[in-house]
Formats: sequence, C-alpha cells, structure tokens
Amino acid sequence: MAEAKDIKLFGAARGGFTTMVHHALRLKGVSFDYIEVDLKNKSEEFLRMNPVHKKVPVLVVDGKPIPESLIILQYIDETWKEPPLMPQDAYLRSKVRFWADFIYQKMSPQSRVIRESEGVAQKQAIEDFLGQYKTLEDGIKEDIYVQGPFIHGESPGILDVIIGTTGARLKHFKHVPGVKLVDKEQIPLLCSTMDAYAELDIVKETTEMLSQYLDA
Repeated sequence: MAEAKDIKLFGAARGGFTTMVHHALRLKGVSFDYIEVDLKNKSEEFLRMNPVHKKVPVLVVDGKPIPESLIILQYIDETWKEPPLMPQDAYLRSKVRFWADFIYQKMSPQSRVIRESEGVAQKQAIEDFLGQYKTLEDGIKEDIYVQGPFIHGESPGILDVIIGTTGARLKHFKHVPGVKLVDKEQIPLLCSTMDAYAELDIVKETTEMLSQYLDA
C-alpha cells in the first residue's frame, strides 16, 4: 500500500488491548496520534468506527477504521513489514494465530469471571485460569518457542505483545489476596519472556505516556 499519512489510535489507557496496539505500532516505528476515548460517553463518530462491538481500540489509517485489537495487530504486521511480528513459515504462523485465539477466547473471558465472581465460583475460576496458563505454556514450548529472550527468539513477536501486556496486568491482580495468577514455578517460560518484554524501552515509554490519562 502507499505510505499512510494519517494514523490515529482510539483507545482507553486502562485497557490492555489498547496497550497492545500501542506496543505493536512502536515496535514497528510507526508514528501515530493517540485519542483517549471516554468509555462512559462514546461519541457518535467513534461508534461509527466500530458499530458491531462498539469497543476500543480502533486504528484509523487514512480515514479507514480497523477495529478489534487482534485484527489490528495482524493488520499492523502485514502493513509495516519490519521488524516482523509473525514467523515467516506458514505453519508457525498458524500456530501463533491458534495460541493468540486461545488467549482471547479462553483466558481473557476467564479473567473477567475471576474479577466478577466470589467464593467457591471464584476459586474454581482461578483454578481453571491457572490450568489454561499451563496449557498455553506447554503449547508454545512445543509448537513455537525458539531459544531466546522472547517467544520467537531474539526479537518480540505478536505473542510476546499479547502475553507481555496481559501478564504485566495480571502480576498486579489484587481481587483475591494471596493469589498469584502469574507464577514462575508454574509457567517459567512465559514468565521469562514477560520479564524480557517488560524491559523493552517501548514498553516503559508507553506506560509513562499512558499514565497521564490514568491520572486525569
């Protein structure tokens, strides 16, 4: 495609999915304008950008909106080629998509169940979530992992963006005192890649930039 001239990201600073897109754009070296969306008072203009789910984030490239974070991440990698966030091998790309979908379809909803439940139901939800994390760890280790600080080796990929961002938020989970949803003994590989991801300059810079909206 021709070089995009006008790139905007509509999102919510508190949202992990928005943060993922920030990271992906910055990893690619893409310049963009960020617009914080008032989730309690979404404008008609914003709702027209994502009329089906009505959620952030939405990436707008030369006036064309791309909604939903996982679709946006794939769009970013296909549009700006370097550095690549997906493997070159088609089979490995299929595995990355499978485990990304697993996180979105299984783990993200389960984390909401934990936040919104209590008592026995919450305890069961936590056990289920920890089991899903172990499934993810074992699957990535078998299907994708290349020796290195990140899942794909020396540089971060889409799974690092997703897992690194969500893992950072789960490390500070406070809904159940004494409960650790990210445990190095249970998922040593993923914790190692999360730690490497947290040390990236783009991650630290994004956290600092978004903090101004959290304090507003």
